[in-house]
Amino acid sequence: MKVAVLGATGRTGRLVVGELLARGHDVVALARDPAAAGLPDGASVVAGHARDAGVLRSLVAGADAVVSTLGPGRGDRTLHRDVAPVLVQALRAEGVRRFVGVSGAGIDVPGDRKSRRDRFISGAIGRFGGDAVRDKVLEYGVWAASGLDWTLVRPPRLTDAPVTGRVEHHAHTSPRSTSIGRGDLAVFVVGCVELRRHVGEAPLVAKG
Repeated sequence: MKVAVLGATGRTGRLVVGELLARGHDVVALARDPAAAGLPDGASVVAGHARDAGVLRSLVAGADAVVSTLGPGRGDRTLHRDVAPVLVQALRAEGVRRFVGVSGAGIDVPGDRKSRRDRFISGAIGRFGGDAVRDKVLEYGVWAASGLDWTLVRPPRLTDAPVTGRVEHHAHTSPRSTSIGRGDLAVFVVGCVELRRHVGEAPLVAKG
């Protein structure tokens, strides 16, 4: 497949790009500065900003799927709510239906049956997370109303643990662990693309 990746230069995004390339997919990545992107050999790069509608159309043109591991820079409190509607329009304009993004376990979605532990954690994040949490809640609303084949993966605390290949994931039920390695998250995200897992859902994931 040809897969377009936003957030490709971040700590998780680089691993996603590497995993896609290792599985033989064509990757086109968005980077503000291609010369400093430091992406694995084999990835093509589109220069520009994720809020730019024209750049996003160029990025996703001809793609079979789009992945986003975007994370806000310091002081950027509206990245996800700003990018999501622009990206939805770009996907519609270019006839691309499949999207897999990374959100966070702290947000709640309709149908959730979280454990008492995770309800407490989500409540604390909601009270103290401020605009960062609201940003991802609003992003979820955009994708849920998009009519596209979307998935928003909700990981807990991310670590740099070695890849195990074991990930527990449920559409609405809490996993047992409260962390996941970035490498395992990358493998899971690519699996969602390849196998069309959790279409129209925001699965909770953690190390297995």
